[in-house]
Order: sequence, then structure tokens, then C-alpha cells
Amino acid sequence: MKKALLLLEDGTFFYGRAFAADGEVFGELVFNTSTTGYEEVLTDPSYAGQIVIMTYPEIGIYGINDEDAESDSAKVTGLVVYRSVQRYFNQRANKSLGEYLKTNGVIGIEGIDTRSLTKKIRNRGTAMGAVSTENMDPDSLREKLRNVIEINKTDLVSKVSSEVVWNYKKEGKVRIAIVDCGCKKGILRELEKFDVAITVVPYDIGFEEIEKLNPDGVMISNGPGDPSILIRTVELIKHILKKRIPLAGICLGHQLLALAIGAKTYKMKFGHRGINHPVKDLRSKRVLITTHNHGFAVDPKSLNINTDTLIGISKEDFGRVEITHLSLNDMTVEGIRLLDYPAFSVQFHPEASPGPHDSKSFFEDFLKLIISGR
Repeated sequence: MKKALLLLEDGTFFYGRAFAADGEVFGELVFNTSTTGYEEVLTDPSYAGQIVIMTYPEIGIYGINDEDAESDSAKVTGLVVYRSVQRYFNQRANKSLGEYLKTNGVIGIEGIDTRSLTKKIRNRGTAMGAVSTENMDPDSLREKLRNVIEINKTDLVSKVSSEVVWNYKKEGKVRIAIVDCGCKKGILRELEKFDVAITVVPYDIGFEEIEKLNPDGVMISNGPGDPSILIRTVELIKHILKKRIPLAGICLGHQLLALAIGAKTYKMKFGHRGINHPVKDLRSKRVLITTHNHGFAVDPKSLNINTDTLIGISKEDFGRVEITHLSLNDMTVEGIRLLDYPAFSVQFHPEASPGPHDSKSFFEDFLKLIISGR
């Protein structure tokens, strides 16, 4: 295997072995604590612009198949593992992890002490990084990294959103428009289980075009990057709310709804990425184990939340807003609901690709909101 170099912006570097494509890439270094689901991680558009570190020591044992992808190609910028498994063991697989990454032009580096690297990011915070199979000089690679624009200054959604309006499912008793900020296929598959027609629209679509579709409800999807950059999408959500069209948001969609009602978001120290995050549903009092992938969160102080009722007031005249879910790891906001407008959102991924499935009632709740509005 070819030698490869992994470098952090502070100058820390690791030598490893390349097991996929050759080249040199730059991106935000983040870690994911999932023990399974690397296929979904690789193809999740929310990882655009990021070099993903898998904390589980062996990645690739069940190979890659054509059914579990969350988009049409790999979306990660790079993959860092302790050990890549090239001889896969699963009857559904048709290619190895390395083959898939190479086909998609993604650099993979193995032989890295991922535990040490993860601890560094957890303590220091998310960092920009580089992976190269061409340049083994840390000083030279660091000089190149200094000239790379930070991920939170880039509109990554434009790289993963659909450019046209298209129908995923044409027929149904209810029509839902999905604003594609980097929508996972798992969201579409979950909605498909209901008698709904599904139309996917670009993230920067105008409200007039949404109105022409005459949707019964609008869903704002997950996606990558800093939500505050997406001013046009935030304005779209304001128009949807004013027309009282039922609305639901997932992950980035949750943050965009919060911005639309006057809240603020902030960049987390190292984010939430994994499939084992405990979230408290404050209405049902249940604890949900959920899938996460986000580096930004909603600031509850910006909603003037009453600590006893967990209800605040929108600064954009959209009435009362209630916090419905909290992370039990760090008490960050995981869900909100407007009490005077038909809208709610969650920070986690209720489509649960690859799992667990505790929060799939989200989609049923959205359909109930649409039907009650009728």
C-alpha cells in the first residue's frame, strides 16, 4: 500500500497507508462513533466537505452494496480508519470498501491511531485537516492547508442539492414538497410508506414556485455546513410559515426553522455524529436512541425560553415556541415546535439510516399535522 499523510491545522500529523484513491484533499476533520453504518456515512450529503474519522477500529467487513446508499455517490471528502477490511463478508455486498472509495475518487487512509486522533479533536475541537498520498512533507502540506477556506464559510448545500424540481412519487392523497438541502434517501423511503406524493425541490427555490406545486406540507431536509449562510432558504421558510402550510425540519432543516423564527445557531466544539445518541422526548418522557450528524446547534437563549415551561417567544412574530427534545449527553436543543403555527423540527435523523428506529414516529406526526390542518 502507498504511504499517506494526515495533517491537522495545528501541525499535528500522522503517517498511514492509502487504501483507496490517490491525491490530496482538505476538509473539516470530524469523528463518527458508529459501530455499523459506514455505507450510510459515506453517502450522506451532510458530510460534504468533511474528512470522517471512524472510531470503530475495523471498517469494511460487510463491504458495499447498491441498496444502502443515502445518495447517488460518496459525499465525504476523505475517510480515516484504524484498519480497512478489503475482503468483505456479506452476501449482499458486491464490492469492497476500498474499491468503492477509489471508484468515487475518495481518499482513504488507514493505520491511524484513531483513538488518539479522536481524543485530540474532542479536547481541542473540530479542526481543518488534509490527507495526501502525494506530499509526505508536513510543513509543505500545512502551508497549503493555511490557504483553504474554513468549512463554515462555504455554501456546501449548493454542491449536494438538486438543481431541478422532480417527482420522487407522483401519486398520493397528500402532496409533500421536500426542500433538498442534501436529503438522504432514507427520508424519501420513510415518507414513501405513507399514501403521499413526494416532490423534491432545490434549496434555493422561490416561494412562488412552491406555491405553484400546491403542497399540503413542506419538509426541510438535512444537509451540510453552516445554516446561517442559507439566507434564501430561511426566507422561504418564513413565507411558508406565514401561509400556514404545515412544515417539518430534519437536522439542518431544524436549524433553518429556528433561524426563520428569530433564533440563533452556533458551531459546536466537535458536534454529534453517531447512531447511539440519547435524546429525551419531553412530551412523552421517553428516551430515544438516535442517529446524529451535525456540527451546529440552536441557541435556546435566543428564544427567551422559560426554564420552567421550556416555552419561549419567536422574535419574528411567529408566536410561542416550545423545546420538545433535549440531548442527554450535553443538553443541547434536539427539537422544537411552534404552538401558534403548524411547524416542528428535530435535530436528529428520524429516518434512522442505518438505525436505531426509536424516532420514526416523526413522519407519522408530520402526516397527522397535515391532516389536522385540512
